[in-house]
Parts: sequence; C-alpha cells; structure tokens
Amino acid sequence: MDIPIEDYDATFEETHVEHSTALHSRVRARGSYFVGPLARYSLNYDRLTPTAQQVAREAGLGTTCNNPFRSIVVRAVESLYACEEALRIIAAYDPPEKPFIEGTVRAGSGCHATEAPRGLCYHRYMIGDDGLVTFARIVPPTSQNQPTIEKDLTSFVADWLDLPDVELQHRCEQAIRNYDPCISCSTHFLRLEMDRG
Repeated sequence: MDIPIEDYDATFEETHVEHSTALHSRVRARGSYFVGPLARYSLNYDRLTPTAQQVAREAGLGTTCNNPFRSIVVRAVESLYACEEALRIIAAYDPPEKPFIEGTVRAGSGCHATEAPRGLCYHRYMIGDDGLVTFARIVPPTSQNQPTIEKDLTSFVADWLDLPDVELQHRCEQAIRNYDPCISCSTHFLRLEMDRG
C-alpha cells in the first residue's frame, strides 16, 4: 500500500469491539493488517546494508519473514542496521548554522506517520490561534496489530490445548509478545478462562 499520509483516515478506521478495551484498526473494506519489524523487514530487505543482509541470511532469514516467533531475530538485524546507519549519519554530519528555526504561532492542522520499534505510529493534531492543541489523535502500533494478534492467537492456541492453564497462558503471552513486546509485560492483561467441557 502506498498512499499519501493525508489519506490515512480515508483508508483506515479504528473501531471499538465488545470484548476489548483496545481500539482495533482495520483497512476499510479489507480488514486487519500488520505493522512492525516483520513488515519493515519484508518490505525493505533490499535496502539493508550488505552486512545486515549477510547476518540475516546467516540467521536463517530469507528476504521476507512472516513468522512472529522469528521477530526477535528480525529485531536483531534491525539493531545492526541502526548501528550502521548511525555511524553513517555521524560521519556525514554537517552542523546547521542555527540549532532551530524561528516559528510563528497560528492555527493549523497536520498529520504524520513515523516508524516506531513496534510499528507505524500515526499522529494528527489541530492547533488554535493561541498555539494550544485543540485536537489530537494518535494511532499506535498496538491498535493496528490488535485484530491480527487476536486472529493469530485463535489459531495458535488450538495446538496447545493439552497444556495446563498456567502453561497455556504463558504460551499465549509469548505469542502476543512476538507481535508487541510491551503489551503483555506492561499490563499483564491476559486473563485466560478455559472451558474444557
């Protein structure tokens, strides 16, 4: 998908679902999607440095990776690439004349999307004549990945139903953490209720 950032709201939607306190983001008329290291890697393998590509191959990765349990390996390749890129930027750095640009306070609105470690993060803001924010919308990677996490978790759990509840919950948390390292650790949100009858 290649759209102008201004078309984000026309292309994606966030909705409330009955079983969750998290918003769920979907591509309008298509459904769930996935952001984060696996998506970045698969879309940008050809842009990695030769060293990062070699390390990826040595780690058993192909030019794409769709297995969430390999996300830690992809994150390691990304970390190597980030170090190489940081060294390149430092070597080419040319200090500007001034460390900032003067601005004039006025009403306006704007939006942008950036890549965070967990995936795409969309921002939209409106500012009044006084320079204060009158509207803010942030769509974090968690809400964008939530429908995919739930769908994949439904498939994943079927192979582990023979485990005791505590172990099954642990496996589910591991699976979730592969998509979003923060969600299960920071909130301990997963309460597993099993009906084995």
